[in-house]
Amino acid sequence: MHDGSDSVTTGEADPGVVVRKRRKGIYVLPNLFTLAALFGGFYAIVMAINGRFDLAAVGVFCAMVLDSLDGRVARMTNTQSAFGEQMDSLSDMVSFGAAPALISYVWALKELGRWGWFAAFVYCACAALRLARFNVNTGVVDKRYFQGLPSPAAAALVAGFIWLCTDLGVRGGEVTWAMFVVALYAGLTMVTNVPFYSFKDVSMKRSVPFAVIVMIALGIAVINIDPPTVVFGVFVSYGLSGYVIYGWRKLKGHQTSLISTSTDEPEERGLHK
Repeated sequence: MHDGSDSVTTGEADPGVVVRKRRKGIYVLPNLFTLAALFGGFYAIVMAINGRFDLAAVGVFCAMVLDSLDGRVARMTNTQSAFGEQMDSLSDMVSFGAAPALISYVWALKELGRWGWFAAFVYCACAALRLARFNVNTGVVDKRYFQGLPSPAAAALVAGFIWLCTDLGVRGGEVTWAMFVVALYAGLTMVTNVPFYSFKDVSMKRSVPFAVIVMIALGIAVINIDPPTVVFGVFVSYGLSGYVIYGWRKLKGHQTSLISTSTDEPEERGLHK
């Protein structure tokens, strides 16, 4: 008699071994966060079309915050599902792939003609490749690091640059080539094998010294002084940190590849050095 759980015992496994089946249902709570993140990307595109580039950038950042919550909510409520994983990837493609590419094009890159849509397309294509590679390499990549710049951070680089320039009163037509460089750097760094720290080994459940809470409060206060400048500076630092980690590992003679063992796709082993 079925007890309502997701555990089953199959005849192919050893006697007494319980095999977990992947949940196939659609859960409301985590997917609400995913849909909200998708709306953030859609809102950013609409605001860019309407010429409100500051709000477009904010929409991307809101999508980034919501995207960071849906997975945590799913794990906390034990509502992970295959549907949720696919939905999250599609949402990320809109919010962190298509939206930043279109916003940067409308704001500045269209002034460069074919070079402009070239940069926008390269960014968008690299975001798609980054998300696809992340999905297939989930089981073989060191969880402490991302393989290449994560798409939300890449989107934050592009949106942060636009937000900062807009806040300073700089028009897109005045910094077309700077936008070109930022878009290409963010896009191409997503598909490199450079390691970026994932912060996944930071546990929110462990107790921390009082000084850590004070530092967090100070960080929030610093961001409040000038949000566009501070936020963009933070993501520029993160966007460069991967190359620092890569260079440090190379200097120390440590393994730079994040792929440890890939038994399912052995032909890829030589591609991640």
